[in-house]
Amino acid sequence: MKTLLLLLNVGKLGKVLLSGGTMLLSLFTYALVFGWPYAAGFIALLFAHEMGHYIAARKRGLPVGLPTFIPFLGAWIDLKQQPLDAETEAFIGLAGPIVGSAAAYLCFLLARENDSRLLLAISYSGFMLNLFNLIPLTPLDGGRIVAVISPRIWWVGIPVLVGMFFWRPSPMLILIAIMAAPRVLATFKGQGSEPPGYFEARSGTRLQYSFDYIALLLFLALMSYETHEALAGHRP
Repeated sequence: MKTLLLLLNVGKLGKVLLSGGTMLLSLFTYALVFGWPYAAGFIALLFAHEMGHYIAARKRGLPVGLPTFIPFLGAWIDLKQQPLDAETEAFIGLAGPIVGSAAAYLCFLLARENDSRLLLAISYSGFMLNLFNLIPLTPLDGGRIVAVISPRIWWVGIPVLVGMFFWRPSPMLILIAIMAAPRVLATFKGQGSEPPGYFEARSGTRLQYSFDYIALLLFLALMSYETHEALAGHRP
């Protein structure tokens, strides 16, 4: 029994079972609330988002585990080694929303092609999920992306998060604020735990990530609005 437990905890089989098991748990939980078809579509989009991070981390040579899912909180990949610079962090952070947005857009095209309200709803959830993740506040993807531009942009994310809480109160927003506070405050005081030169980058690199971030932000905002309007005008 001890050998089996050790295999499940540290072996490759254990990693696959952990990822697959938490995915199935999330699928079952979402299905109880929203039904199986919507739950399956949403989990698929969430998986696409996380695999974007996973592939990007592997491309940069970082050891990384498969996604782990928690119902109504989302999912994350287990980076076993932190990025050595803000550009790598931004590269990994940007990959998730790009792949997730592409998957949501594919779902949107299929919805229009098949006149499917279900697929519209799934694509809308995907667009909103990735748009939310672009809030420029660590540990969200947006915070990881803007870190290479300037960590001071994190302070822009604070009023956005507060505004969202007053608009749609959620314990998850409080959790994000708690997780964000130490790094944001440490950076403000110049006492961050990052190694020297972590946030240094060429001006061309900063400009490229600025363009990518803003372009993705505008695309997701536009598609969220268009999908919302399509849902409102779709006859059941």
